[in-house]
Order: sequence, then C-alpha cells, then structure tokens
Amino acid sequence: MRNLINFLIRYSVVFLFILLEGIAIYLMAQDRKYQGSIILSSGNTVVAEMYQWSNTVVEFFKLKAANENLSEENTALKNKIIVLESKLASVQPHIKDTVHFRIPPEMEYRFISAKVINNSTNKKLNYITIDKGSLSGIKPDMGVVSEEGVVGIVKNVSPQYSVIIPILNPKIEISCKFTKSNYSGPLVWNSDDYDYRYAGLNDIARHVEFSLGDSLVTTGFTNAFPEGIPVGRIEDFNIKPSDAYFNIKVKLAVNFRTLSYVKVINFVNFEEQKQLEKEAEEQKQ
Repeated sequence: MRNLINFLIRYSVVFLFILLEGIAIYLMAQDRKYQGSIILSSGNTVVAEMYQWSNTVVEFFKLKAANENLSEENTALKNKIIVLESKLASVQPHIKDTVHFRIPPEMEYRFISAKVINNSTNKKLNYITIDKGSLSGIKPDMGVVSEEGVVGIVKNVSPQYSVIIPILNPKIEISCKFTKSNYSGPLVWNSDDYDYRYAGLNDIARHVEFSLGDSLVTTGFTNAFPEGIPVGRIEDFNIKPSDAYFNIKVKLAVNFRTLSYVKVINFVNFEEQKQLEKEAEEQKQ
C-alpha cells in the first residue's frame, strides 16, 4: 500500500496533466462542432486501427488450425481420387488374350496426413518427428512425402508419434529416375556438406544422356514410394576421363527448412509383397 501511495505521489503531476488534457478535449468537443467532429473522426480511426491490429493477431494464431484442416482435407481428397481411379480401372473391359486386368500399383496407396513436430537439417544424421503413430495406421518402412516431393521413410513408431529418416540422412537411398530417359540410380545425401538443399545421384554411367535442370522422380521399385513422385532436379554434374560414372549434384524438391506437414504413404498390399519377397530371398539360400 505504501508503495502505491509513493507511486501516485511521484507521478501526480503526470496524472494531473492527463486529467486536464482529457477535460480540455471534452470541453472543446462539446462547445465547438467542427473540433468535435475532428476529434470524433480521429478517435474512430484509432479504434478502427486497434480492431484491425487485434484481428490480425487473432487470425495469426488461427493459422495453425487452418493449416491442419487444409492438410487433412487435401489428404482426404487425394484418397478419394485414388479410390475413384481404382474403381474406374476395375470396370474397364479386359483386353483379349491377356491373363487378367491388374490395377496399377499407384492406385493401391492411401495417404495419412501428419504434422512435423521436430526436424533437424544441420546434423550428420538428421531425423524428423511427426504427430501420428501406430494408432493412425503408420508402420516402419512407409514412405513419407510432402506437397513438394519425397521426404523420407518411417523408421520408428509409437502409438502417437513416428520418427522419419529423411533424405538428409546417408542411411537411406531413394531409387529415382530421369523423367526423360527412365534411367535410374540411387539418391544419397552427402553428410560431409551438411547442405539441406542438395543430394548426390549415384551409378549413372557415362553413356547416359541428360542435361542441367532435368527432373528426377521415384521409380516405384520399392514398397515405400509409388512411381512418379518428384525428387529433385539436376543442379550440376561432372566426370573425369578415368571415371565410369558421373558425379551428379541434385537440387532437392523439398525445402526441409520450411517443412510443416507431410503425408505418410500406406501401401495397401505392403505386407503381402514384403512376405513374398522374403520367401523368395530365403529360397535362394
């Protein structure tokens, strides 16, 4: 209480000045119509600007929920498109002399939308954490993409969360191909550079023809990704006279520094194909 009294005494002159200013403005607005209209107009302008500022702040905090809803709706629409394409393909007439009609693999996928809650881009081994897990149907080895292209592969899963090995981790290779020639090779991130924008394309022989800016997409040779998902573009390349393969630098399609939402790819027949391939490997031994 004593501190409050001391504060009022110390700034009494300021409070008195504000009070007198308020009284003077009020009297001016009451006695003179022109000055009153100016004061009223100025007051309305100030209030309007304050409302506009407050609305901007509220809208900013609503963006998170809006983005989450848009991601969920976009994923639902993609899944509906896949189902419709699958039904359309199934009613097409069989071609004579063929064994049977088979729906293309890319129509056997569904997408699970998720939000990125942790992401590293400057480490030797980078990882991404998302807010969906086994309760949402996510399993290890599922592919992960964004609206821009390939992100990585699911590594570990708990009921509520999943950890992804992104392209920015030399522990994984992404099988990709040139859109022009279909020539394929593995994409691997060079952890020595610590550059989240680029990766290297390996095993491209010197006789293969390509140009700067050529696009790379997934081959569809693995269970993780269907064919045709963007991976990146050729940024630079060189080859020595004694080398059999090009040294190719790829500009990645995904900007991992701004990654907020992803889609986990659920391959419907994943377990069946995985078990069949496992049996084939065991028979070789």
